[in-house]
Amino acid sequence: MTMAMLEFEPELRLISFAIMLVMMFWLQSIWPVRGDGHPRRRQLVNAGLALFNTLTLRLVFPVLAVALSIAIHERQGGLFGALDWSVWIAVPLAMLLLELAIYWQHRLMHAVPLLWRIHRVHHLDTGFDVTTGVRFHPLEIALSMGIKLALIALLGPHPIAVLLFEIVLAVGALWTHTDFALPQRLDDRVRRLFVTPSMHRIHHSNRQLETDSNYGFHLAIWDRLFGSYTERPKKTEREMSIGLDDFGAPKDQTFWALMLNPFRTTSKDS
Repeated sequence: MTMAMLEFEPELRLISFAIMLVMMFWLQSIWPVRGDGHPRRRQLVNAGLALFNTLTLRLVFPVLAVALSIAIHERQGGLFGALDWSVWIAVPLAMLLLELAIYWQHRLMHAVPLLWRIHRVHHLDTGFDVTTGVRFHPLEIALSMGIKLALIALLGPHPIAVLLFEIVLAVGALWTHTDFALPQRLDDRVRRLFVTPSMHRIHHSNRQLETDSNYGFHLAIWDRLFGSYTERPKKTEREMSIGLDDFGAPKDQTFWALMLNPFRTTSKDS
């Protein structure tokens, strides 16, 4: 089974990502909240970053998350290997721990100035749509993968848990960045447990108090538990400003400007 997972893991991830991407594009085209994600040039820049990041991971890392988890699992390494728990306990628990780690990684990206300069490429998008979910600087992607590999080496989670987490992480990023909103009463109920686009959209506000909140990727419970939850933005979802004031000009939104952005300084960095 583990060999089959290693062989078909890229196909499973690609198919699930492609299906979700098409669905979210359709959803936001029918019921848009803001309608500010349509400029084709902006979407192509975001897609270019996603493609570059995918190639970077393949070139920089000799082994990725699922392959490493298979190798460690086969020799019963890590915490879960020592515990030897049932797969029905080990898989959901491992996914929960990985989700918690992603929450704190995201929060540190905002708290540590050097990390923020890398992460802000994601936040200086002047529109908000499904392509924002793949807009990250390659340094952040590489750093995130390094942290993930270290966690896998430490925990030794079941490969199924890592595969499922990787799929959920990718498709979940598309869902939470979609220019769509659930009806408010339904949204309020769903976000008691899961992150919704309306909840995450607040995180992309240019008001720092709102930007520095709602860090969760999939589970909303972490923000409530650790005091980083914002229920409503000061302005409505349609009216609130998206992005960062320091880098809102068109010249700051090109592919190469985004690649060089972490090396630029502002008055806030001094």
